[in-house]
Amino acid sequence: MPLDDRNADDRPSPDALLESAEREERGRLKIFLGAAPGVGKTYEMLMAGRARRADGTDVVIGVVETHGRQETQALLDGFEIVPRLKLGYKGHELDEMDLDAVISRRPELVLVDELAHSNVEGSRHPKRYLDVEELLSRGIDVYTTLNIQHVESLNDVVARITRIRVRETVPDSIIDRADDIEIIDLTPDDLIRRLHEGKIYLPKTATRATANYFSPGNLTALRELALRRTAQRVDDQLVSHMQAHAIAGPWEAGERVLVCIDEHPRSAALVRYARRQADRLRAPWAAIHVENARSVALAETNKDRLADHLRLAEQLGGEAVTIPGQDVARDILRYAKANNFTHIVVGKPHKPRWREWFEGSVSHDLIRRSGDISIHVISGAQPATAPTKGVRTATPATTFNIKPYLVSTLYVAGALAISGALDRFLDVRNLALVFLMGVLASAVTSGLWPALYACLASALAFNFFFLEPRYTLTIRDPESVVALVVFLIVAVTASNLAARLHRQAAAARQRARMTDDLYQFSRKLAGTGTLDDVLWATAYQIAAMLRVRVVILMPESDTLAVKVGYPPDDVLVDADIAAARWAWEHKQAAGRGAYTLPGAKRLYMPLKTGRTPIGVIGLDNDKPGPLLTPEEQRLFDALADQAAVSIERIQLVADVESAKLAAEADRLRTALLSSISHDLKTPLAGILGAAGTLNDYASSLPDADRTELVSTIVEESERLHRFIGNLLDMTRLESGATQPNASLHFPGDIVGSALRRAGRLLARHTLDVALPSDLPMLRVDAVLFEQVIFNLLDNAAKYAPPASTIAIQGWRDGDHVVLRLLDEGPGIPPEDLERVFDSFYRVRKTDHVPAGTGLGLAICRGFIEAMDGTITAANRADRSGASFTIRLPIPPQTDSLEEPS
Repeated sequence: MPLDDRNADDRPSPDALLESAEREERGRLKIFLGAAPGVGKTYEMLMAGRARRADGTDVVIGVVETHGRQETQALLDGFEIVPRLKLGYKGHELDEMDLDAVISRRPELVLVDELAHSNVEGSRHPKRYLDVEELLSRGIDVYTTLNIQHVESLNDVVARITRIRVRETVPDSIIDRADDIEIIDLTPDDLIRRLHEGKIYLPKTATRATANYFSPGNLTALRELALRRTAQRVDDQLVSHMQAHAIAGPWEAGERVLVCIDEHPRSAALVRYARRQADRLRAPWAAIHVENARSVALAETNKDRLADHLRLAEQLGGEAVTIPGQDVARDILRYAKANNFTHIVVGKPHKPRWREWFEGSVSHDLIRRSGDISIHVISGAQPATAPTKGVRTATPATTFNIKPYLVSTLYVAGALAISGALDRFLDVRNLALVFLMGVLASAVTSGLWPALYACLASALAFNFFFLEPRYTLTIRDPESVVALVVFLIVAVTASNLAARLHRQAAAARQRARMTDDLYQFSRKLAGTGTLDDVLWATAYQIAAMLRVRVVILMPESDTLAVKVGYPPDDVLVDADIAAARWAWEHKQAAGRGAYTLPGAKRLYMPLKTGRTPIGVIGLDNDKPGPLLTPEEQRLFDALADQAAVSIERIQLVADVESAKLAAEADRLRTALLSSISHDLKTPLAGILGAAGTLNDYASSLPDADRTELVSTIVEESERLHRFIGNLLDMTRLESGATQPNASLHFPGDIVGSALRRAGRLLARHTLDVALPSDLPMLRVDAVLFEQVIFNLLDNAAKYAPPASTIAIQGWRDGDHVVLRLLDEGPGIPPEDLERVFDSFYRVRKTDHVPAGTGLGLAICRGFIEAMDGTITAANRADRSGASFTIRLPIPPQTDSLEEPS
């Protein structure tokens, strides 16, 4: 962060020293940063670890992933490897770095691969970079690896380049806290050659990666991102080093551009020039304004223009900086040297020569004092004006307040009384100091004009009561004339200085109050999660701070609709609707106080970000004329900018969710079309073929062949019937139309009915049914529950080989009945154990397995959950095969019943 170090010329920056002290208490972090997988980050980390180990450093390996690369595996020899922690996850045992074991071992250096890795559930931290932070906090040095696509701030950039969204990211703060970053770089051609040689992925995966992620263009762009992010971190380290050691800059290791702006219209052109210069130099840049006594006394229009210039710098990607000071050139140079700026952009002097003799010239002073900093003086012959808002501002109220003058009168009267008491003891010239104290008190408490009034009143009182001849305004002694004149000069000067301090203090208090209100508003917006919450918070904050009524309109079905009003007000007349629509379409203010449609009741101003317009805000109050003073306009702009960013954030989240839903709908549509095209066409083709054969050759076919063809027609018809039934069941489930008609039934009766229905499907398998006769009755829909059992039997018959056993088991488990169906097929891949219940999802089959619709198990879960039960899938532990377990609650008071009611 840039620092405004007021003593940067002669002492180190306290912030930089504090940061350095904090680093000494922590372990050192070195990141091996790569542009893409396969550049050799892990290899280089291990080589660096071996070098440190050869130097006598205690080095251990916390976790290293070799990915089967032999040259990387060979480097592990000789290292002490901390055993990994075994954690169970969805029926599988996975390895993670044992953080506690590393901490208890307490080496000097630990090697931790893949910084962006997500830890298994049950680990102490959800992310590996949090493990690394804990190691660093305990004073242990860490070497780690990271790819540039995992950096949080570059996530969107990488997604646009590669069209692949990386889910595992690391905060930029981790890189900013790194003590060293070593970039591991390979040219795109070398990396693609390594990919084809099988040193990164398997051949089939490598071919797909080359066509997508590992294209030369993608790799070149990622390579530039890695180099730039590393250069940015190195530049920050250089600035911190210079500040910590009180080194006067700049060091031209990297370019940085600083533009000086004020209230003059030409400052907008300076900001744009600085942006262009920074783009040419590929350098960061900032805009700076030095706030002095003259700035506080600026007219409101000039203050408004200055605020526009600072906002323009932020919109163009720069940093807007305002610092207090008196000597503008000296303070600008001090800031530039403290933050290692190498270029300063300033406007050409526009004052007459005679004014420069008296007031000086900032540009000339910068050139004379700049040292090694390059000064760019830009012509102001054709001043560029900042964009106008098209809104007339209200004139701040300037009613005369007599109270400060009465207070000043009391100060003068008090000084007169004290001077009268001291008149016998002090010389008359010393009494002037008493009156001077009254003038200063007036200036400090009441401001400039009451102080000047006190100055005049004190001079008259001093002359009338204490200068000879007394009790007249005549002055006889020339020395007294000199004393009175000196008193007036000193009093006016002192009152002016004191009043200036009073104005600056008042302005500082107002800024602090406004800053606190804006900070609280930003915190409130950060905690909101819905669009309505953001809109209500915005309307309330604007109404409270500007004392106006607020309505917020947003686009809805090709029109603008009132979303929020504070106080609640959602009725707009035609003139207001026209003004709001014009403001939305033209992105400019309209309505009351604006130059467009001024007859509207409210003033409408567009709510927008740098990306797109978002809505329109309408303001009004009961006072006639323009609504906002220039200061209130600037405050409104700040509030509207924060609100627009928060609204855009909410909308982007909604867009992401909509995109996910659209992608899921597209996937289901594709799966449905695929299922219909295959699963509907296949049985129809079988039926047509068998029926056509019977129709053409019935008389010449043997009886056995005719029976087989008829059997084929029946089987394929049943298959088609099941397919259409599954589609209808799934449609009813997703529409919420399936409501179980529950009653008490013995589970054995329903299982028997399903077995009889599936008899033809199970003809080539052996059945093993083990259901106790004393199982309690269940409150289920018999039709739906039978369909669940049938679908599970159908699924087992598809995957289990002929002559294998399909078992159905049942038992009571507390207040539940458990039914389990087991087959002897190949089982379910571990990654598919949860997905098998998704609609249209089909596990990869072998050639002998008939095709399915991918709906049967999804229907099972839907029906079982509709009856308040659960169904889970697992693999058998005793042998290969799948296991499906159903748990249904036992309804109360059914144990004693012997028959279903």
